Amino acid sequence: MKREIFVGNVGIGGDHLVSIQSMTTTDTGNAGSTIDQIRQLYMAGCEIVRVAIPDKNSISSLREIKSESPIPVIADIHFNPDLAMGAIDAGVDGIRINPGNIGSRVKLGRIIKSAAEHNISIRIGVNSGSIEKKYLRPGRTRAEMMVDSALDKIKLFEDSGFFNIKLSLKSSDVLETIEAYRKIDKECDYPLHLGITEAGTLFSGTIKSSIGIGSLLADGIGNTIRVSLTDDPVEEVKVAVEILKVLGLRERGLEVVSCPTCARVSVDLINIVKKFEKKLSELKLDKNIKIAIMGCEVNGPGEAKEADIGIAFSKKRAYLFRKGKMIEKLDPEDSLDRLLEIIKNI
Repeated sequence: MKREIFVGNVGIGGDHLVSIQSMTTTDTGNAGSTIDQIRQLYMAGCEIVRVAIPDKNSISSLREIKSESPIPVIADIHFNPDLAMGAIDAGVDGIRINPGNIGSRVKLGRIIKSAAEHNISIRIGVNSGSIEKKYLRPGRTRAEMMVDSALDKIKLFEDSGFFNIKLSLKSSDVLETIEAYRKIDKECDYPLHLGITEAGTLFSGTIKSSIGIGSLLADGIGNTIRVSLTDDPVEEVKVAVEILKVLGLRERGLEVVSCPTCARVSVDLINIVKKFEKKLSELKLDKNIKIAIMGCEVNGPGEAKEADIGIAFSKKRAYLFRKGKMIEKLDPEDSLDRLLEIIKNI
């Protein structure tokens, strides 16, 4: 079990659930747009949000962003220790730094001292693309170099009497990331922040993140996650939620099971399911329901019976199942509306 730390009111490590993080894409200096995006992320299921602090203008907006945010706020700092100090003074719940690009130990020591005084956590982030030259040794894999770097950073923090930390060792290479996290997991008991950095687009990034983060979580490694996508960050949160649901680490919520279709299917199942999911998302229901929408008589009735509620289409009819029993025969054209009606009343 990993050490317990807190980011605001969200516990990480210990017995706490794996938490979901994301990062704003707005100009942090524009408090209004940043707050709006944070609220959208929160509604999608985000529990901790990170904001980039590239300049002093961002610092001036932080206090308002923090006061209006429904979830804890972490300041993301690179290169400039003064920005870290300003973010801490503005009341953020945590900071993320790469100690390798902050500068001297004296500058890093100032940040550590201020974080300790304000009782906030620091994430030590090591990325494969920014490993310091002294760790680039022949015969060592990049994952091993990342671990070497992280362990040195941990010792530096511990020598300063600071233990309120979590770690990340990210690469855009999935296997490299998995190797690094598996190695660091054996070396220390600090909570781990999982992610595949620069994972890519919604399509490719979702696949990379699901394999990388999912593999580690399935091994029992990881305490908080961020899916990184070149897309709306709300999509990051949606993917993260699904990863946790699939692994049984969170309540399942509304889960739709549907078949991939084949020549036996006599309805336009692909568009039916798309239409259904769109209508379902508009309802914004907070329920744990497994829903099956199946296209033919082969696996359809079985899957529909195993779901809380489901429909199996035949050539002429739609058969509605509830808790393992067939309860209605419907015209296919009326089936979705009836299904949604029942779901709303469950």
